[in-house]
Amino acid sequence: MSKVKSESPFSPGLKSNDNTKLPSKTNRLVPPQIVIQEELFHVEKQVEYDGVEMGVLENGVPYLSESGLARMCGVDRKVLNRLAINWTDEKTKERGMAINQMLEKSGYFENELYLKSEHNGTVINAYTEPVCLAILEYYAFVTKEKRDEAINAFRTLARTTFRTFIYQATGYSPDQKVLDSWKHFHDRVDMILDSVPLGYFSVFREIASMIVPMIRAGIMISDRVVPDISVGKAWSSYWTDNNLAATHGERTKYDHEYPLYYPQSKSNPQPAYAYPDSALGEFRGWLRQNYITSKFPNYLINQAKQGKIPAPVANKAIETFYGKALPESKK
Repeated sequence: MSKVKSESPFSPGLKSNDNTKLPSKTNRLVPPQIVIQEELFHVEKQVEYDGVEMGVLENGVPYLSESGLARMCGVDRKVLNRLAINWTDEKTKERGMAINQMLEKSGYFENELYLKSEHNGTVINAYTEPVCLAILEYYAFVTKEKRDEAINAFRTLARTTFRTFIYQATGYSPDQKVLDSWKHFHDRVDMILDSVPLGYFSVFREIASMIVPMIRAGIMISDRVVPDISVGKAWSSYWTDNNLAATHGERTKYDHEYPLYYPQSKSNPQPAYAYPDSALGEFRGWLRQNYITSKFPNYLINQAKQGKIPAPVANKAIETFYGKALPESKK
C-alpha cells in the first residue's frame, strides 16, 4: 500500500483505499481461530488519509483500522495487534492497566479492543473512538518513550471531535444516510402499492407508524434493517394462535417485491400474506399494545448486537415509543 509521506499523519491528501486484502495465512498477526466471529460489522466507507486507514461502519460509527491507529501512535502494527489479541492478559501489566483505566473512565468495559468488521469481503479490526483516544493518550503522554506522532494526532483531535474528523476525511454524510432511509422506505411502499388485493391490507404499509419514528430517531432503514419481517412473523403467529380467520375470514397471499438495489430482490416476487380489512383495527391495537411493548425492544437489541444499529440509537428509538402513552385501539 502506498503511503503519503509527511511529518504529521494529518497533512492534506485524501485517496480511496483500494488495498484491503488480508495478508496470507502465513503472514497473519492474529491466530486463525480468532480472525472470524459469528457476526461481522459492515463497513460503509473506508479511505486512507495521509497513510492512515479510517472509515465509518454501516451504523455510522467511525473507526481507525489497526494499521491506521498504529501509525497515528507511532508504533508498529504488530505491537498494537499483540496488545489487542492478548488484552485479557495485557490488562494486568503496566501498559494495559494504564490504557484500561482510561477506557473505564470513558465508560468502555468491553472484552475486546476492536470490532471485527468486513470491508469488501476482507476482515478488518476496527478501533472505535474510546479505544483510539485511550491508546493515543497513552503513547502521547503516559509511556516513558512518548511518540511525537501520537502527540500530534492527539492535538489534532483535541481541536475537533473524533467523529467529525473521520466523517470529514471519509466524506461520510449522516444527513445523506437519513435521506437514504426515507428512499428505502418510500421505494418499498411504491413497490407494493398496487399488489395488495382490494379488501385486504399488508403488514409493511401498516407499520409506517413504527418505521417513521425509527427513521426520525436515527435508525437507518436499509436492506439489512427490515423490521416488517419481524412484525409479519409475530402477527402471523398471533393470527393463527387466536384463530382470527374464524372472525375475519381467511388471509390471502400477494406478490411482495423488493427494490432492485436490495439483495432480497434476487428472489422477487416473494409471497406475503395480506389480511382482511376487517382485522385492521385488531392489527393496529396488537401492534401498539403487544408488539411494540414486548417484542420491538428485543428486535432493536438484537439489531444492535449485530452492529446494524448503534446501541445509543436503539435506546433512543425505544424511548421514542415508550415516552408516549399507547392509545387504546378502537374496534
